[in-house]
Amino acid sequence: MQKILPPATEDLAFVIGPYQRPIARVQPGETFQVSTLDAFGNRIDSPDLDLTKIIQLPYVNPCTGPIFVEGASPGDTLAVTVGEISITRDYAVSCLIPEFGGLCGTVYTRTLNEPLPQRILLHPIDKSGMIHDPQLDIIPIPAEPFYGTIGTSPAIEAISTLSPGFHGGNMDAADICPGNTVYLPVNVEGALLFVGDGHAAQGDAEVCGVAAEVPTTGTFTVNLIKGNAISTPRVESEDFLMSIGSARPMEDAARIAFYDLISWLAADYGFDRIAAYQLCSQVAVVRVANMVDVLYSVVAKFPKKYLLRGQQVTGN
Repeated sequence: MQKILPPATEDLAFVIGPYQRPIARVQPGETFQVSTLDAFGNRIDSPDLDLTKIIQLPYVNPCTGPIFVEGASPGDTLAVTVGEISITRDYAVSCLIPEFGGLCGTVYTRTLNEPLPQRILLHPIDKSGMIHDPQLDIIPIPAEPFYGTIGTSPAIEAISTLSPGFHGGNMDAADICPGNTVYLPVNVEGALLFVGDGHAAQGDAEVCGVAAEVPTTGTFTVNLIKGNAISTPRVESEDFLMSIGSARPMEDAARIAFYDLISWLAADYGFDRIAAYQLCSQVAVVRVANMVDVLYSVVAKFPKKYLLRGQQVTGN
């Protein structure tokens, strides 16, 4: 099995775009491993560090990539199935970053309040789960790793790995986890896949701006759906079809997600578009993936048990 490692520090991907030379090439149907650094480049190993020396925008959230998928052409869809994800360190990192988060003044939400003080926590991870804080008497948090950032190159833009969008990117959707398939648009030859930002745990919305950040080694299988373009990322699990919208304000992210989900149900699963719209009002599930990034991300989910009888329940 091919093992794809993060490149040297000077070659790490801090943007998702078409201008970096591929670090690896894979074939449709191939299963391979990708190793990633954590969102801070594995540089936080103590609660006593000065975050202003660690977090130097825009050089955060490094991804491993780009990975060239042979045969992928604009107008295709890349299907990425996530296999096992191994956390390659015995602790996760989280922190409070001054002027970043969902409940404080930021560069996008200006207030005259003083920035929050910085705070770093190292969360031990063992077989029982993740310890949020040894001084806090709560049960361990399950370690359920997923990828906060996964995306394919836009046609001409190079988009920061801090931002989500129609290409994927930093969506922070916990549904990008083992067993699920992520569908991403192909905008350039080879698709150019980027992966990073592993999380051991994250609550919906990632409200303080940082999850439980970890380095990982993940197993992936890629396939191509030729000549079938999608407009925004999709995810499929055993139980749900999901569409992800990223925008500000948050209601526009939800509109993108539901518009795509309803279009998917109509195009591939035999629903009348208006019937799907009304049905989603009764059975859909919504996850706020993040309310902190450059754009917010919302996941609209349709339970497969409500697909029309006789329709397939897997595939794009």
